[in-house]
Amino acid sequence: MPTAAGPAFIRPAPVTAGISASLTGQFATQGRQALAGLAAWVEYVNGPGGGGILLDGRRHPVALRHYDDGSRAAAARRNTERLLAGDAVDLLFGPYSAGLTTAAAEVAAARARLLWNHGGAGDAVYDLRAGGVVGILAPARRYLAGLPALARSAHPDAGALAIARVDAGAFARQVSHGAATAARALGFDAILHLTYPPDTADFAGIAAQIAAAAPDVLVAVGRIRHDIALARALTAPGSRPAIGLAALVATPIADFAAALGAAAHGFVGPTQWEPQLAVPVPDFGPPPDVAMSLLRRAAAVHSVPVDYPAAQAFAAGLVAQRCLTAAGAADDAALYAAASAADFTTFYGRFRIDCAGRQVGRSVALVQRQRGRKAVIWPPEQADGRLQWPFRPADS
Repeated sequence: MPTAAGPAFIRPAPVTAGISASLTGQFATQGRQALAGLAAWVEYVNGPGGGGILLDGRRHPVALRHYDDGSRAAAARRNTERLLAGDAVDLLFGPYSAGLTTAAAEVAAARARLLWNHGGAGDAVYDLRAGGVVGILAPARRYLAGLPALARSAHPDAGALAIARVDAGAFARQVSHGAATAARALGFDAILHLTYPPDTADFAGIAAQIAAAAPDVLVAVGRIRHDIALARALTAPGSRPAIGLAALVATPIADFAAALGAAAHGFVGPTQWEPQLAVPVPDFGPPPDVAMSLLRRAAAVHSVPVDYPAAQAFAAGLVAQRCLTAAGAADDAALYAAASAADFTTFYGRFRIDCAGRQVGRSVALVQRQRGRKAVIWPPEQADGRLQWPFRPADS
């Protein structure tokens, strides 16, 4: 209220951000990591060094809203509706997982709202064009596309490919298709292609078929529990599968290593980010060491390790922040235009999208579990280790 000394100070209205996060259910670890990543971004933006997002000549603090979807698509839809209609968030961030992100994107598209996608690598989400989707992570088809070339770099005669994937959802199909396409281009033969229903729990038979085929390259894409169960079957006592390279999508995450212990040794997997990955000097946001410190602090609050889902969410916040400043207002059309024109680098790597909103500015790296360490082995210019060939269980 005005006083004799002049008008009262009016604090700039906060920019509200929202996310449906899986705090329970099968994606709980990754959902809590995503929430921690956004929390790290909020701390960075609102902290002494930031003071809020620069908009209309003033710094606006960020307020974060989140609701648990229990790793269920129906709940993700309800939460997204609540964030948009009830909370009227300025920035809508998607959940973790391709299926949940698509569910949230369908709600956003129906309301012609923009979705910042940090956790869903499937292509279907980009077909929902009403409000637009801005992709932070590289698409699923590129997850394992580097495997055949990696195998050839270690073993020039490699040429036999085996695929084992869950027969549900588009993500597994797109990842395996991307790997198979790259393999065919190098002259590989697909000697085995297995699919299994999502309720599969016993992978002994599938592991036996893989071992009998003795592929140079194994591509396995399931849900996290499937990848862990298959890895256990492949490394069961006495098992010595003659596989050159065994790639499972879940390999890089902490849950995989925690479940398998020493048996995780030798498995390869795709990662969108690792702390040791070399990236160009960021021209926006905190340097890598500061970002890692913020991520560790936020992850500790949420009782999760720092894996790439946390880094992706932090990066999504930074991208939205830069685009909001460039757009000059929390208007989705202006934000999408700003994102489409943007080309810059954060601690997470380069950001640049194509005409559909897919991320094309960065590649997917491959890591191998090597005696308790994650070694980056692909692409060569970012590698800090070499592929150990052939794959052998830790007790072999």
